[in-house]
Amino acid sequence: MISRMGVVTSLFVRKMIAATGDGVDQNALLTSIGLDPVSDTNVRTMVAASAYYDLLERIADQIDVTDLPLKTGGSMRCDDYGALGLAFKAAPTLYGSYSRVERYARLWTSVVQYELRSADEGTLFIMHRTGARRLGLRLSNEATLASAVSIAREVCPVGFAPLEVHLKHSAPKTIRHHQRYFGCKVVFDSDLDALLISDAAIKQPNRIGDEGITQYLIGHLEGELTKLAHNKSLEELTKDAMAHALSEGLPRMEDVAKRLGLSVRSLHRRLAEEGLNFQSLTETTRRELAEGLLGDERYSLAEIAFLTGFSEQSSFSRAFKRWAGDTPATFRRSLLGP
Repeated sequence: MISRMGVVTSLFVRKMIAATGDGVDQNALLTSIGLDPVSDTNVRTMVAASAYYDLLERIADQIDVTDLPLKTGGSMRCDDYGALGLAFKAAPTLYGSYSRVERYARLWTSVVQYELRSADEGTLFIMHRTGARRLGLRLSNEATLASAVSIAREVCPVGFAPLEVHLKHSAPKTIRHHQRYFGCKVVFDSDLDALLISDAAIKQPNRIGDEGITQYLIGHLEGELTKLAHNKSLEELTKDAMAHALSEGLPRMEDVAKRLGLSVRSLHRRLAEEGLNFQSLTETTRRELAEGLLGDERYSLAEIAFLTGFSEQSSFSRAFKRWAGDTPATFRRSLLGP
């Protein structure tokens, strides 16, 4: 079954805990999530994303977390991200920097994928993360976009602020912290989690862009991607990409191919060579994801319909009954009891 939450690097966990200040027992929080308080940070040490969200919600029970993700994001530096951070710094422009994140961030997390998309007003740097909009996920999303701004400010030769910040979830009681940190309009209840960046800013040469270093680092990162890909079959990789894309609607082959770094023709050919069909894989992915989510009572049926690519709960219910022979509600009761 597809992992519905995945993992994140412990670097993010440690940074978030460090930003809490003296209001919580930081060592106890680290220990509770299986991290050694006295060991050095290792970006390759992973933590289950669901455990990370639980941790953030426990922190929220102890202190006001309104500006916690902004403090966390603001503390991030390129060097924290290892080779990816160096590639971000060495890219010739900010567009090149964010392109590195779009392609290589999967080395550090399996729950977020990024996309650069042209817009009328500039370029959108979009963060795709599936899952119900629980508090822990919302805080993580805000910290992620705040960190994307922090490292951009590190490489830009002039002051950087996006034109707008978009967040899918509703606003906290006050948004003054967000407006002050981002330095622009912050749109909550949006249809995207994204930064909107002006053409002038994203085309601005970076402070220390170096083509030679860039090519060396890209070679290293491509090697790491290859190792990662070899640990999963094409079927698994395709289904993972589909699962990430489903909250945006029914996945298209060109979108899935892009997430895998392949052309549409290459993906179609490779699937055919393994006796796989894109449409049937989509159906299987939707069913497996739905069954996994139905086993977690925190997700409503409406949320599960959305996360599996259905525009209406009734359409999801009909499809699920066709797949499993039971309605989603009946299937859930069989897993969880009355």
